[in-house]
Amino acid sequence: MTEDAAGQLHPYDVVIVGAGIPGLTLALALRGSGLRVAVVDALAPEQAAQRSRVYALTLLTRRIWQGIGFWHTVAPQLQPFHTIHLSDTGQNVVRFRSQDGPRCRDAAPGIGYVGEHQAILPTLQAQVGATVDWYCPAELMELRRAGRPIHLHLRHQGEVKVLSAPLVVGADGAQSPVRQWAGIPTWGWGYWQSCLTTILEPQFDHGGIAYERFWPSGPFAILPLPAGRCGIVWTIPHAEAHRLRQVTPSTFLNHLAPVYGSQMGELQVQGERQVFPVRLMQARRYVATGVALIGDAAHGCHPVGGQGLNLGIRDAASLAQVLREAVQRGEDIGDLRVLRRYQRWRWPENLWSLLFTDLLNRVFSNQFWPLVFLRRLGLLLLRALTPLRRLALAFMTGYLGRPPRLNDSSG
Repeated sequence: MTEDAAGQLHPYDVVIVGAGIPGLTLALALRGSGLRVAVVDALAPEQAAQRSRVYALTLLTRRIWQGIGFWHTVAPQLQPFHTIHLSDTGQNVVRFRSQDGPRCRDAAPGIGYVGEHQAILPTLQAQVGATVDWYCPAELMELRRAGRPIHLHLRHQGEVKVLSAPLVVGADGAQSPVRQWAGIPTWGWGYWQSCLTTILEPQFDHGGIAYERFWPSGPFAILPLPAGRCGIVWTIPHAEAHRLRQVTPSTFLNHLAPVYGSQMGELQVQGERQVFPVRLMQARRYVATGVALIGDAAHGCHPVGGQGLNLGIRDAASLAQVLREAVQRGEDIGDLRVLRRYQRWRWPENLWSLLFTDLLNRVFSNQFWPLVFLRRLGLLLLRALTPLRRLALAFMTGYLGRPPRLNDSSG
């Protein structure tokens, strides 16, 4: 048996590689399951929390976080929105309101929420707290099978340590070392667009309204934040995104004004401008013996509709449910037959979400006149038909597909 320098192997039931929001959601969802959990990440917790991102969160994410006892802690740091304005080049505006949403048993003040990474992740880290063993920061040097368990060789606090577990969860991002070690291939494609994000302070309050505007260059989203601020997610061609990241704030705002609109008055840039490439990616399978993938390690989608992080949170909750049920039955949680229950659940649901967001981007990000006619007809039907709006909102709020079952806690 391989041991670390101190002559000790550190045994666990589950090792989660990746201490982002999906990985820590899984760790929190396994609290009280009787499973010994460790979390491994290349970054220290305070460093990981410095990422500058804004997330749209669905009603299903709220329900999941309620079920694991996290919602009441994080909710004060989030901004609910009660209306979504959807439009095509500023025309044919469709308004989705709370009353159009799914009839959920958990009362919610809106149809979604927006939060910043720098607020959500530290709160989640504190909530997980001492319920897991933290190896952050740590360099993952090697994974090795030793019979049934997997051994993870880490460099942590200046020492080489060896963890063992029957199940390793890859929550370690799009370039996932866990996925690569398990030999799981992916398929997908890059887009001709990049995503430019920043935070703005408008003259007038956003009023709890989120905007999704489609332009030939790509979709543009305005996400309301606490204290009257707004986050933007602007999908534009690569070269333009990188150029607008470098220009002065005044030049940037001049280019932004036509797509943002004048509804909030004058704008000031408050946050750093960041650019991310946009890709569609789906792992060909989500599991192998002793390995499961969640979040960006398993899939990646176009940012239109704000589904990315929510799909990862849903993965985490679904995997937690499968593992809890396996523990209750006395099954080996690393057994492929157990893990395939998670794959059969999440792989097809994620695929539909990936392909739908891809279709939305392709249909709206062009000026081919037959598609222009069809999409504007579609928006007119959305505006006229309440059942169609409810179906669209069921997708936006996460209530299409099979939701995970978690014990609700107050929040």
